[in-house]
Amino acid sequence: MLLYYLDLAGVAVFAASGVLATRDRELDLLGVIVVATLTAIGGGTLRDLLLDRHPIFWIVDTTYLLVILGAAATTLIYLRFRHAPGFLFQVADALGLALFALSGASLTLAAGFSPLIAVLMGTMTGVTGGILRDVITAHVPLVLRREIYATAAIGGICAYLLLLWLGAPESLAFLVGLALVVLLRLLGFYRGLHLPTLKGP
Repeated sequence: MLLYYLDLAGVAVFAASGVLATRDRELDLLGVIVVATLTAIGGGTLRDLLLDRHPIFWIVDTTYLLVILGAAATTLIYLRFRHAPGFLFQVADALGLALFALSGASLTLAAGFSPLIAVLMGTMTGVTGGILRDVITAHVPLVLRREIYATAAIGGICAYLLLLWLGAPESLAFLVGLALVVLLRLLGFYRGLHLPTLKGP
């Protein structure tokens, strides 16, 4: 049940980040809801398709869709009366990335797949929604920028898997991995940390 509620939290946070990404794009209400929905369930949908998990999670449990609508409406109301701080989008994106990456990895392990596949599926779950959000709103996807993004997801998932291998309780391993993803992502953004670039001769 904890994983379920964390997954719902990830959906809510990523839906909010989708709304925040549309602030200067002059979309109508339907357009904003579409962006929020794709951001929130895009990664999980791709994960379920690749793992052959049918029906897709949000078709089985429409609570996910209700959470998206609620989070989008709450964010819109907030933006109607208050100016969103500049860091709010980055924090929402980092939390969504962390929650989805770790829940994706955990679900993959529970389905009986190897740790390597868990890393791949967790990372894919975490970054896909953000890619869809950025492409639709005409931004360069965060995963393609020099900032630490997918690397943060991989680092957090690997920490989670290592702690499980060492015998730590799953809840502790999950929370440590979650915190590491958020920390790496925000450090990458605010401190300008990035992987070394490849340069030609």
